[in-house]
Order: sequence, then structure tokens, then C-alpha cells
Amino acid sequence: MIASSLPPSVHKWQQVSFASTLYLCPILDCLLANVPVNDEADLRLGLQEALVNAAKHGNKLDPYKTVFVHFSVSSSQCWWIITDQGAGFTPPDFCQIPPSPQTIPDEACECGRGLYILYNIFDQVYWNDDGTELRLFKSINPATHRPFSW
Repeated sequence: MIASSLPPSVHKWQQVSFASTLYLCPILDCLLANVPVNDEADLRLGLQEALVNAAKHGNKLDPYKTVFVHFSVSSSQCWWIITDQGAGFTPPDFCQIPPSPQTIPDEACECGRGLYILYNIFDQVYWNDDGTELRLFKSINPATHRPFSW
């Protein structure tokens, strides 16, 4: 089940929540409805990675646990705050700065490709101290922003 608040408007925060699942197409469509077409593919990849991590690694795909996404999309910026109900995540030290392929050890199964993707797509990537909340920020070129379609 997907729950959503009212359609987004400029500078207002909205929320989507869903039971832990990997069926993310409708959720991603909702989260990306008003981002510029030029940014949509990259942001879809980054958000998919973050949502899969929350549902699969955070909530262990437990259908009784929920993933919450607060988001705000305006003509100049986008924020997504993804929260799971898992035990938390402690990024290894090399994940505190944007990793590069040279700094990711082969055995870094939890902190390899996914974090590399997040750091390269989003302008800012933050975790809370518990490792259950991820904040993603992307600056948008206002010239490429499409009007709200709700």
C-alpha cells in the first residue's frame, strides 16, 4: 500500500510512505513528477538506489515495516528525506566523503556502488546519527524546470 499527502506545491513538504517492497515504479513516478526532464533519469537511478537500500537493507523487506519519504520540489531545488524502520547503517570511513572507484575496496559490499551512485547524482548526501534517515539534495536549473503537473 502506498500513502501520499496532497500534491506538492512550491516550497511545501510532502510525504509518501509504503510498506517495504522493491516494486518502486509508482513511488518513483510520484517523487519525480515535477523534476526537469533533463534530470529525471539520473534522479530516478539515485532515488531507486536509496529506496532499495531502505526497504531491502534497512527494513529487511519486512512488509510490516514502512519506508517514509518526505520531499520538496521547487523550481530551484529538490530535497528527499528517506527514513526506514531498520536497525541503522554506519557508513565506513571512506563513505564520509564522496567515494571514487579507486577508494572503494573490493570487499565493500555495503558501501560500494550504491554510495558511489548517490554521491555522483546528488549535490548533498547526509545520514542521521542512527543511520535510519538519508537526506538527498539536488540543485535544479530553473530554466529546465517543468511546471507542476498535478
